[in-house]
Amino acid sequence: MPGQRSITEAEKLAAAKLGGIPIHRDQMAVVANIHRAASAVRQHLENSVLRGADLTWTAFVVLWVVWVWGESETRHVAEEAGISKGTLTGVSRTLEGRGLLRRAGHPSDGRLVLLSLTEEGEALMRRLFPAFNEEEAFVASRLTGEECRDLADGLRQVVLQVEENGEERRLALLDGADPAPRRSGRRAKG
Repeated sequence: MPGQRSITEAEKLAAAKLGGIPIHRDQMAVVANIHRAASAVRQHLENSVLRGADLTWTAFVVLWVVWVWGESETRHVAEEAGISKGTLTGVSRTLEGRGLLRRAGHPSDGRLVLLSLTEEGEALMRRLFPAFNEEEAFVASRLTGEECRDLADGLRQVVLQVEENGEERRLALLDGADPAPRRSGRRAKG
């Protein structure tokens, strides 16, 4: 099964499959390892520190965003958390039901919803984040402090490249057209 292969095995399989195809191998490794690292870290944190608080990764990220930014419009929380507004609606209702998050109408625009942490949500984040940060230190423990800073800066550069130039690149690749809608639940033809 693919989920049971080590990173070394996956890299060997990819190299064998790609053979002589002319590709940007170093850049492919960067993007593939960003995905692998994010998945491994997310799974570890969900199965360790977040499990004790009965939180998913997404629920934790929503709480983190509201904790750091303070009361915020749902559209801003969804964007910052990297999730859809629909996903945020479900997560925020669950967190509200647990007494961790408060949803309120915007004072001047009834169409908007504001999210803020309750006292219980604030207390949870003050208690939970130090344990979360200990696990961040654990997952990065093979790196020196300098390597952590270099990696963080390199990843920041990847994010900036997409933020600053991604839209222009997308438009060029699609000849200025909007992307076709995704076909959910259907297999690609081919």
